[in-house]
Amino acid sequence: MVEIKGVEKFAPKDFPGHISSTLFLAGCNFRCPFCHNVDLVLNPGSLPIYPIEFFRNYLESRTGWLEGVCITGGEPLIHNDLEPLLKMIKGRNLLVKLDTNGSFPDKLTAFLNSNLVDYVAMDFKAPTEKYASAAGVPVDTKNIMQSVDIILNSGIDYIFRTTVVPGLIDKGDMELIGKQLQGCTRFQIQQFSPSRTIDESYSQLKPYKEDTLREFAEIARSYFDEVLIEGLSE
Repeated sequence: MVEIKGVEKFAPKDFPGHISSTLFLAGCNFRCPFCHNVDLVLNPGSLPIYPIEFFRNYLESRTGWLEGVCITGGEPLIHNDLEPLLKMIKGRNLLVKLDTNGSFPDKLTAFLNSNLVDYVAMDFKAPTEKYASAAGVPVDTKNIMQSVDIILNSGIDYIFRTTVVPGLIDKGDMELIGKQLQGCTRFQIQQFSPSRTIDESYSQLKPYKEDTLREFAEIARSYFDEVLIEGLSE
Protein backbone atom coordinates (compact mmCIF):
# COMPACT_ATOMS: atom_id res chain seq x y z
CA MET A 1 0.00 0.00 0.00
CA VAL A 2 1.16 3.54 -0.73
CA GLU A 3 3.27 5.20 1.98
CA ILE A 4 1.64 7.99 3.99
CA LYS A 5 4.07 10.82 4.71
CA GLY A 6 1.84 13.17 6.65
CA VAL A 7 -1.54 13.32 8.40
CA GLU A 8 -3.53 16.44 9.18
CA LYS A 9 -6.14 15.09 11.56
CA PHE A 10 -8.51 18.04 11.27
CA ALA A 11 -8.48 19.88 7.93
CA PRO A 12 -11.52 22.17 7.99
CA LYS A 13 -10.84 23.87 4.64
CA ASP A 14 -9.72 20.92 2.56
CA PHE A 15 -13.04 19.18 1.90
CA PRO A 16 -15.84 21.75 1.54
CA GLY A 17 -18.92 20.92 3.57
CA HIS A 18 -17.39 17.94 5.39
CA ILE A 19 -15.41 17.22 8.53
CA SER A 20 -12.24 15.79 7.10
CA SER A 21 -8.65 14.73 7.56
CA THR A 22 -5.88 15.04 4.98
CA LEU A 23 -3.22 12.53 3.99
CA PHE A 24 0.00 13.64 2.31
CA LEU A 25 1.64 11.29 -0.18
CA ALA A 26 5.18 11.76 -1.47
CA GLY A 27 6.45 12.15 -5.01
CA CYS A 28 5.37 14.19 -8.00
CA ASN A 29 6.00 14.17 -11.74
CA PHE A 30 5.92 18.00 -11.83
CA ARG A 31 8.52 20.41 -10.51
CA CYS A 32 6.47 23.57 -10.20
CA PRO A 33 9.02 26.24 -9.25
CA PHE A 34 6.62 27.87 -6.77
CA CYS A 35 5.69 24.62 -4.99
CA HIS A 36 6.22 24.77 -1.22
CA ASN A 37 5.90 21.01 -0.58
CA VAL A 38 9.61 20.71 -1.26
CA ASP A 39 10.41 17.64 0.81
CA LEU A 40 7.34 15.73 -0.37
CA VAL A 41 8.44 16.27 -3.97
CA LEU A 42 12.24 16.27 -3.82
CA ASN A 43 13.24 14.58 -0.56
CA PRO A 44 10.51 12.10 0.41
CA GLY A 45 13.04 9.77 2.01
CA SER A 46 13.73 12.42 4.63
CA LEU A 47 10.14 12.29 5.88
CA PRO A 48 8.75 9.74 8.33
CA ILE A 49 6.33 7.05 7.19
CA TYR A 50 3.02 6.73 8.99
CA PRO A 51 2.29 3.00 9.32
CA ILE A 52 -0.96 1.97 7.70
CA GLU A 53 -2.06 0.48 11.03
CA PHE A 54 -1.70 3.92 12.59
CA PHE A 55 -4.05 5.36 10.00
CA ARG A 56 -6.47 2.43 10.23
CA ASN A 57 -6.65 2.88 14.01
CA TYR A 58 -7.09 6.59 13.58
CA LEU A 59 -10.08 6.04 11.30
CA GLU A 60 -11.58 3.62 13.81
CA SER A 61 -11.18 6.21 16.58
CA ARG A 62 -13.05 8.80 14.51
CA THR A 63 -16.01 6.61 13.59
CA GLY A 64 -19.21 8.65 13.63
CA TRP A 65 -17.32 11.94 13.57
CA LEU A 66 -15.10 11.98 10.51
CA GLU A 67 -16.92 12.37 7.18
CA GLY A 68 -14.15 12.39 4.59
CA VAL A 69 -10.46 12.06 3.82
CA CYS A 70 -8.49 14.24 1.42
CA ILE A 71 -5.65 12.61 -0.49
CA THR A 72 -2.98 15.08 -1.56
CA GLY A 73 0.72 15.28 -2.30
CA GLY A 74 2.85 15.63 -4.25
CA GLU A 75 0.75 13.94 -6.89
CA PRO A 76 -1.27 11.00 -5.51
CA LEU A 77 -1.89 9.41 -8.92
CA ILE A 78 1.83 8.85 -9.45
CA HIS A 79 1.47 5.84 -7.14
CA ASN A 80 0.43 2.49 -8.61
CA ASP A 81 -0.56 1.18 -5.16
CA LEU A 82 -3.06 3.90 -4.28
CA GLU A 83 -6.19 1.82 -4.84
CA PRO A 84 -6.00 -0.25 -1.61
CA LEU A 85 -5.81 2.95 0.44
CA LEU A 86 -8.87 4.38 -1.31
CA LYS A 87 -10.76 1.12 -0.79
CA MET A 88 -9.88 1.10 2.90
CA ILE A 89 -11.26 4.62 3.31
CA LYS A 90 -14.39 3.99 1.29
CA GLY A 91 -14.92 0.71 3.13
CA ARG A 92 -15.52 2.77 6.26
CA ASN A 93 -18.28 4.76 4.54
CA LEU A 94 -16.09 7.85 4.27
CA LEU A 95 -15.91 10.23 1.36
CA VAL A 96 -12.68 10.66 -0.61
CA LYS A 97 -11.43 13.93 -2.05
CA LEU A 98 -8.54 13.61 -4.48
CA ASP A 99 -6.10 16.42 -5.27
CA THR A 100 -4.40 15.96 -8.64
CA ASN A 101 -2.44 17.82 -11.29
CA GLY A 102 -4.46 16.12 -14.02
CA SER A 103 -1.60 14.39 -15.80
CA PHE A 104 -2.92 10.85 -15.29
CA PRO A 105 -6.35 10.77 -16.98
CA ASP A 106 -6.48 6.96 -17.27
CA LYS A 107 -5.96 6.46 -13.53
CA LEU A 108 -8.42 9.21 -12.76
CA THR A 109 -11.03 7.53 -14.95
CA ALA A 110 -10.44 4.16 -13.32
CA PHE A 111 -10.94 5.50 -9.79
CA LEU A 112 -14.03 7.47 -10.76
CA ASN A 113 -15.55 4.47 -12.53
CA SER A 114 -14.87 2.36 -9.43
CA ASN A 115 -16.64 4.93 -7.21
CA LEU A 116 -13.48 5.37 -5.14
CA VAL A 117 -13.41 9.16 -5.44
CA ASP A 118 -16.22 11.56 -4.50
CA TYR A 119 -14.63 14.95 -5.10
CA VAL A 120 -11.74 16.05 -7.32
CA ALA A 121 -9.65 19.19 -6.90
CA MET A 122 -7.49 19.67 -9.97
CA ASP A 123 -4.74 22.23 -10.19
CA PHE A 124 -4.86 23.90 -13.59
CA LYS A 125 -1.38 25.38 -13.60
CA ALA A 126 -1.59 27.84 -16.48
CA PRO A 127 -2.93 28.26 -19.99
CA THR A 128 -1.81 25.22 -21.96
CA GLU A 129 0.65 27.37 -23.93
CA LYS A 130 2.56 28.12 -20.70
CA TYR A 131 2.15 24.80 -18.92
CA ALA A 132 5.79 23.73 -19.03
CA SER A 133 6.90 26.96 -17.37
CA ALA A 134 4.37 26.58 -14.55
CA ALA A 135 4.95 22.83 -14.09
CA GLY A 136 8.73 23.02 -14.32
CA VAL A 137 8.86 20.07 -16.75
CA PRO A 138 7.54 19.29 -20.24
CA VAL A 139 3.84 18.42 -20.02
CA ASP A 140 1.55 16.63 -22.45
CA THR A 141 -1.32 19.10 -22.25
CA LYS A 142 -3.59 16.63 -24.05
CA ASN A 143 -3.60 14.65 -20.81
CA ILE A 144 -4.42 17.79 -18.86
CA MET A 145 -7.37 18.68 -21.06
CA GLN A 146 -8.54 15.06 -21.07
CA SER A 147 -8.63 15.13 -17.28
CA VAL A 148 -10.62 18.37 -17.41
CA ASP A 149 -13.20 16.70 -19.64
CA ILE A 150 -13.30 13.59 -17.44
CA ILE A 151 -14.00 15.66 -14.34
CA LEU A 152 -16.60 17.87 -15.99
CA ASN A 153 -18.49 14.82 -17.26
CA SER A 154 -18.10 12.68 -14.14
CA GLY A 155 -21.15 13.93 -12.26
CA ILE A 156 -19.16 14.34 -9.03
CA ASP A 157 -18.25 17.50 -7.15
CA TYR A 158 -15.07 19.23 -8.24
CA ILE A 159 -13.04 22.40 -8.21
CA PHE A 160 -10.31 23.68 -10.51
CA ARG A 161 -7.59 25.79 -8.95
CA THR A 162 -4.88 28.11 -10.25
CA THR A 163 -2.10 29.59 -8.13
CA VAL A 164 -1.49 33.12 -9.41
CA VAL A 165 2.28 33.50 -9.35
CA PRO A 166 3.74 36.83 -10.50
CA GLY A 167 5.75 36.27 -13.65
CA LEU A 168 3.82 33.09 -14.47
CA ILE A 169 0.15 34.11 -14.39
CA ASP A 170 -1.16 37.53 -15.40
CA LYS A 171 -4.63 38.87 -16.20
CA GLY A 172 -4.41 37.81 -19.83
CA ASP A 173 -3.60 34.28 -18.68
CA MET A 174 -6.69 34.31 -16.50
CA GLU A 175 -8.78 35.04 -19.59
CA LEU A 176 -7.20 32.10 -21.40
CA ILE A 177 -7.72 29.82 -18.41
CA GLY A 178 -11.40 30.77 -18.36
CA LYS A 179 -11.73 29.88 -22.03
CA GLN A 180 -9.82 26.60 -21.69
CA LEU A 181 -11.91 25.51 -18.70
CA GLN A 182 -15.16 26.19 -20.54
CA GLY A 183 -18.01 24.37 -18.84
CA CYS A 184 -16.43 24.47 -15.38
CA THR A 185 -18.71 25.92 -12.72
CA ARG A 186 -16.40 26.16 -9.69
CA PHE A 187 -12.96 27.76 -9.81
CA GLN A 188 -10.52 28.89 -7.15
CA ILE A 189 -7.78 31.50 -7.36
CA GLN A 190 -4.97 30.69 -4.96
CA GLN A 191 -2.54 33.20 -3.57
CA PHE A 192 1.13 32.39 -4.07
CA SER A 193 3.01 31.80 -0.82
CA PRO A 194 6.70 32.79 -0.95
CA SER A 195 7.87 30.31 1.63
CA ARG A 196 10.43 27.60 0.90
CA THR A 197 9.99 26.76 -2.76
CA ILE A 198 11.41 24.23 -5.23
CA ASP A 199 13.05 27.05 -7.16
CA GLU A 200 14.67 29.05 -4.37
CA SER A 201 14.40 32.30 -6.32
CA TYR A 202 10.60 32.12 -5.93
CA SER A 203 10.92 32.39 -2.16
CA GLN A 204 12.01 36.01 -2.73
CA LEU A 205 9.06 36.80 -4.97
CA LYS A 206 6.39 39.17 -3.69
CA PRO A 207 2.83 37.82 -4.09
CA TYR A 208 0.19 39.82 -5.88
CA LYS A 209 -1.60 42.36 -3.70
CA GLU A 210 -5.11 41.47 -2.61
CA ASP A 211 -6.65 44.06 -4.93
CA THR A 212 -5.01 42.24 -7.84
CA LEU A 213 -6.42 38.93 -6.65
CA ARG A 214 -9.88 40.48 -6.74
CA GLU A 215 -9.22 41.72 -10.26
CA PHE A 216 -8.31 38.16 -11.26
CA ALA A 217 -11.57 37.02 -9.69
CA GLU A 218 -13.60 39.56 -11.67
CA ILE A 219 -12.10 38.22 -14.89
CA ALA A 220 -12.81 34.64 -13.81
CA ARG A 221 -16.45 35.43 -13.02
CA SER A 222 -17.03 36.01 -16.72
CA TYR A 223 -16.41 32.28 -17.21
CA PHE A 224 -17.33 30.46 -13.99
CA ASP A 225 -20.50 30.40 -11.90
CA GLU A 226 -18.59 30.31 -8.62
CA VAL A 227 -15.18 31.89 -8.06
CA LEU A 228 -13.35 31.54 -4.76
CA ILE A 229 -10.17 33.26 -3.60
CA GLU A 230 -7.87 31.39 -1.25
CA GLY A 231 -5.33 33.50 0.59
CA LEU A 232 -7.11 36.77 1.36
CA SER A 233 -6.36 38.13 4.80
CA GLU A 234 -10.00 38.89 5.52
